[in-house]
Amino acid sequence: MTNNSIFTPDFKLSPYWWDATPRPVIDANPLPASADVAVIGSGYTGLHAALVTSRGGRHTVVFDTEDAGYGCSTRNGGQISTSIKPELDDLERRYGKETARQVAENGHRALDWIAEFVSDENIDCNFHITGRFHAAHSDRAFNKLVAGLENQPKEFEVPYRIVPRAEQHSELGTDAYFGGVVFEKHASIDPARYHQQLLERVQSSGADIQPHCEVEQITPSDNGFKLKTARGELFAREVVVATNGYTGKLTPWLRRRVIPIGSYIISTEQIAPDVMRKLVPTKRILSDTRKVVYYYRPSPDHTRILFGGRVSSSETDPVRSAPLLKRDLVSLFPELESIRISHSWMGFVAYTFDTLAHAGKHDGLHYAMGYCGSGVSMASYFGMRIGQQILGVEANKLGMDSITFPTRPLYTGNPWFLAPTVAYYRWRDRLG
Repeated sequence: MTNNSIFTPDFKLSPYWWDATPRPVIDANPLPASADVAVIGSGYTGLHAALVTSRGGRHTVVFDTEDAGYGCSTRNGGQISTSIKPELDDLERRYGKETARQVAENGHRALDWIAEFVSDENIDCNFHITGRFHAAHSDRAFNKLVAGLENQPKEFEVPYRIVPRAEQHSELGTDAYFGGVVFEKHASIDPARYHQQLLERVQSSGADIQPHCEVEQITPSDNGFKLKTARGELFAREVVVATNGYTGKLTPWLRRRVIPIGSYIISTEQIAPDVMRKLVPTKRILSDTRKVVYYYRPSPDHTRILFGGRVSSSETDPVRSAPLLKRDLVSLFPELESIRISHSWMGFVAYTFDTLAHAGKHDGLHYAMGYCGSGVSMASYFGMRIGQQILGVEANKLGMDSITFPTRPLYTGNPWFLAPTVAYYRWRDRLG
């Protein structure tokens, strides 16, 4: 199988989602001399912060180096979960009971909140509470998964249903797994449609969107900050840094604390309806227990499979990652050997050294980032909460704002350790 044979004639190196929702064309408005709030980054975090501050009467300007939403907010797989990776007992050992429970509560709250937001704002983005089938890649992984769920901490229970291997085909038409669990509250979304309709509401609120306007420097000034941009200077009383996996040299303190990791996705061409019903009989989102995880789902119209993961120890071209992802897809579903790829793309997510998202304030700059691959709900929720903090709205503490945002000695933003780490975890995955 050569690379050329696996691609459709109209193969695209852009997200599947962009076919229906291309990047918006926004007229370049003159840059104002000042604003109450400047937001750097036009993904979910930045737009939600801007929506709150603009509706709260603050003149808000949103900057992006590329098109609005060019990053992972329109490139992700559209999967929404409870988002917090460390278990509650682990969090309690690290931070104490009160802070741990605040952190865990916000992970659960983010999932409920995004459903409320989509409903309240009447956002048409194919949001559905489909549930997630989380498959075990070994017997040992299945037993560990079930044991953890049968001993959930009180007040943080999540609804689930165990699916033994003998019943696995009701969820997924493959014998490659050893059973799994359905998490009933997890949801799916069309990420680009969600972003576009969020963007439209931010624009309607009166905020100023400045795409293709890189912020090159931030300098403290009297009662605020001076921002040097590609189109001139602006003074802002408050600044929100919402750059997540695209955090760069503009904010070196934050850059040292997030690990940019490429996440790669392919879309198949349309699959025969009877084959789709056999392989993916539900509309659930899908993942597995590997440390180097696969995440996948049917397209919203249930005609294709969108399949994502990390298939290289270092960053690579989506043309090169596509056949590797196709290989792994076929290992699960041999029936798809002859199916071609219509789209292949990637985006950068941000991990942290403690596998927790962080939000807070440093040197006067507000920030929220490091969602560790669970950014749809967490980025939206944290962005909203940052906006509330700027307005002075009383709200429960995030928990993360009282936790040190860790880094490592000599780390400056280039994850040189990523290749050996991925290799190690891939070896562990093979051992089951």
